[in-house]
Amino acid sequence: MALEFTDANFQKEVLESDKLTVIDFWAEWCGPCRAIGPVIEELAKDYEGKVKIGKVNVDNNPNVSVNYGITSIPAILFIKGGKIVDKQIGAVPKSVLDKKIQANM
Repeated sequence: MALEFTDANFQKEVLESDKLTVIDFWAEWCGPCRAIGPVIEELAKDYEGKVKIGKVNVDNNPNVSVNYGITSIPAILFIKGGKIVDKQIGAVPKSVLDKKIQANM
């Protein structure tokens, strides 16, 4: 299951992680976010133990969202070693995210 990243745990769970971390910035009211939600859950199962995959609710966690300049959602950031290594804006097929994960593991 996808993890829940928050303003409170982002530093420890994401920035200090030695694994690639995939973060889906989303909101309840966002249709495309709800469409990509099941894809994020599938990827979390597929890469369990190898890649951290989670979600940030932008309405509940404004600090992280502002720090990363999130203005459009869904926005998916790929962070490794505390740095953004790739990103994807908008809902896309699972295969697109899968390729980005493979390329950055």
